[in-house]
Amino acid sequence: MALEMARGRAVRTATRSFRKNQDDAALRDVRAPIAKLRVPGPKAELRFPVSQSLRAFYRRFWPGTGPAEWNDWRWQMRARIRTLEELARVFRLSEDEYAAVAKHQGPLPVGITPYYAGLMGLTDASEPLRRTHIMTGGEYLKAPGEDDDPLSEDHDTVVPGLVHRYPDRVLFLTTGTCSTYCRYCTRSRLVGNPGGEYQFSTRQWGEAIAYLEAHTEVRDVLLSGGDPLTLSDDKLDWLLSRLRAIPHIEFLRIGTKMPVVTPQRVTRGLIRVLKKHHPLWMSLHFTHPTELTREVAESTARLADAGIPLGSQTVLLKGVNDDPVVMKSLMHGLLKNRVKPYYLYQCDPIRGSAHFRTGVDKGLEIIRALRGHTTGYATPLFVIDAPGGGGKIQLAPDPVVGREGDDLLLRNFEGKIYRYPDPNGTLGR
Repeated sequence: MALEMARGRAVRTATRSFRKNQDDAALRDVRAPIAKLRVPGPKAELRFPVSQSLRAFYRRFWPGTGPAEWNDWRWQMRARIRTLEELARVFRLSEDEYAAVAKHQGPLPVGITPYYAGLMGLTDASEPLRRTHIMTGGEYLKAPGEDDDPLSEDHDTVVPGLVHRYPDRVLFLTTGTCSTYCRYCTRSRLVGNPGGEYQFSTRQWGEAIAYLEAHTEVRDVLLSGGDPLTLSDDKLDWLLSRLRAIPHIEFLRIGTKMPVVTPQRVTRGLIRVLKKHHPLWMSLHFTHPTELTREVAESTARLADAGIPLGSQTVLLKGVNDDPVVMKSLMHGLLKNRVKPYYLYQCDPIRGSAHFRTGVDKGLEIIRALRGHTTGYATPLFVIDAPGGGGKIQLAPDPVVGREGDDLLLRNFEGKIYRYPDPNGTLGR
């Protein structure tokens, strides 16, 4: 699996500069040697591995920080990069980035954990992970068909924070907080909001639980947000216990990006909580092979060893992962970390996301490049979450060529035509 990449040369503290370092890409390709692990004290959590490049990164930008703080997910949350000044201290911002961040107001603020910032290009504004988390001017342009709530989740909200769209399952929005804020977020209207219409509280949890107790057709609950793993262990345990006590709730799922962007969150304490509530599934949000670090290998191993099935959900993003080679590398890396590639999402038409969206044909091209050329376990379902509340719709390359007599003609992954006897069939007529 990929190790973290060595970073570009240093940026001056609090200096605004727009000059591009042409050595940045070359330096990031240098593989950092594996750092030796320190033996934790008797009362300390089992430490995550820390590469030399990330160790040098936090010593430079967070001087005085040691492994104990770096490996503490609460420290990662407190130390998140949240302001223009903090961004300019760590990154060499382009003019576009600087102006876009300075202009921002309202929800979906800047939010990047120090760990995740250490995986990004410090001087290259086109680096994939950086593009997904630092604002650009494209975010302020509204393209046709875009909307603040393109999936009409508000329309299907039955009590505050509970979306009941499908007959037997619900989306339970537990919090408006994430450890990092993706610029293409479907819920950009509500996450990170300092106030206003969308609030999340245990009182709302109680209303949602009462609704679920009364609706026996619901058997599957997906906890999302925001990110449920930003909750403390005791709050998460309380909520899972209340849901598990409802007799007709068969499955609990957690949608989270924390094991990817803040892998230190997967502590022994969290594992103890999660193991109490089986069957419990987890959907992880992966974007790019750069995220497949030793730390992420540790977080996913802890979850998998705890008996939690892991699936990935990846959003197809222009200039970030819209390349069959990049996508295949990501999918193979996920399998090696015991994560099943589940969904490849067409980017939702959220307001200001046109610069991230590819054509739908690009997603089909990637699926064609995976099918037959790698194991089916590494091939996700390509879906569009239909605007207007239509739900997920699967798309796949059409293998049906037509018919000849009683034979159905099918095209395989090599483009060759094969016959299947289907005398009573109607497909392909």
